[in-house]
Amino acid sequence: MRIALYGYGRMGKAIESAAVARGHSVVMKVTADNAGAPPVSADMAIEFSKPEHALANIRLCLEHGVPVIVGTTGWYERMHEVRTLVEEHNGALLWASNFSIGVNLFFRMNRMLAGLMDQRPEYDAHIDEIHHIHKLDAPSGTAITLARDIDLKTQRYSGWKLGENERTHSDEMHAAAPAPVFIQSERIGEVTGKHSVSWAGPNDRIIITHEAFDRGGFAQGAVIAAEWLRGRQGFFSMEDVLDGAL
Repeated sequence: MRIALYGYGRMGKAIESAAVARGHSVVMKVTADNAGAPPVSADMAIEFSKPEHALANIRLCLEHGVPVIVGTTGWYERMHEVRTLVEEHNGALLWASNFSIGVNLFFRMNRMLAGLMDQRPEYDAHIDEIHHIHKLDAPSGTAITLARDIDLKTQRYSGWKLGENERTHSDEMHAAAPAPVFIQSERIGEVTGKHSVSWAGPNDRIIITHEAFDRGGFAQGAVIAAEWLRGRQGFFSMEDVLDGAL
């Protein structure tokens, strides 16, 4: 494939290395210096820029008939608008809050555990995430996805809230209306990414954790997603890749 990269920061560079290693070529690198450049020389675009640029880049790619992989987070409140754009242009788009195959398996484990815990009101959910100091958004898109899936799989959680868990183990709490999933975010040094979901009860705690050692897993997953998307039409997520690739 001939790939256009929208965003050429640390992730963009990692994606370029992963793409070349898998036999593809990067024919465009769009940064602040050439923002708005259309992907005319590419047959696939991978978008890892900033939330404020993501929608414009998505629109540009779809208008030029180029399928686009979107790894930028922070635009999900406009998901319906993007889906409509894909339909209007008969295009192809695949998005994910995290492209790592390991993280997407972790998402499935989280949903399974949340479903089991829906019947165990004595346990309360909490999410902790740690990233490097250069990461702009907090909480991470991955943490938000974990919270959203807990919300979908349980009756007693709704939405998420950034901060310490204020809930306590009491009969009054369990009878209350659905509460947000609390997320604790830290930005430390050069940590690539670590996410933990814990369910704490009065006598014990269950924790599942995913820790990234480097950006290679994210980058390789984005390229695998691009390979999967080629030749397809529609609006997809990493779940579709996981079902089709494994």
